[in-house]
Amino acid sequence: MIIATTEEVPGYRVVKVLGIARGATVKAKHIGKDILAGLRNIAGGEVKEYTEMLAEAREVALQRMIQHAKEMGANGIIGVRFMTSAVASGAAEIFAYGTAVVLEKE
Repeated sequence: MIIATTEEVPGYRVVKVLGIARGATVKAKHIGKDILAGLRNIAGGEVKEYTEMLAEAREVALQRMIQHAKEMGANGIIGVRFMTSAVASGAAEIFAYGTAVVLEKE
């Protein structure tokens, strides 16, 4: 599976557009990590607990998008984007989406 944030992939041409491939996950704060994050917030600097949580969530959303594209018959996804939104207090949705396509080598 070729994944690109661009609309074109060098050396390939789009022979078929299959539609939007998407994947999402909702992650909530863990009370233990939330306490550590609160302490870091007092001292300042990066809140590593949240950085790690969001990185894991992006990976889950990406893998779900890839699975959706495979189910559509795609071998590539172009124009890939991520979006984040708060869905509840202490919980965030990470959404990955792009255009599922069939690519051929030029």
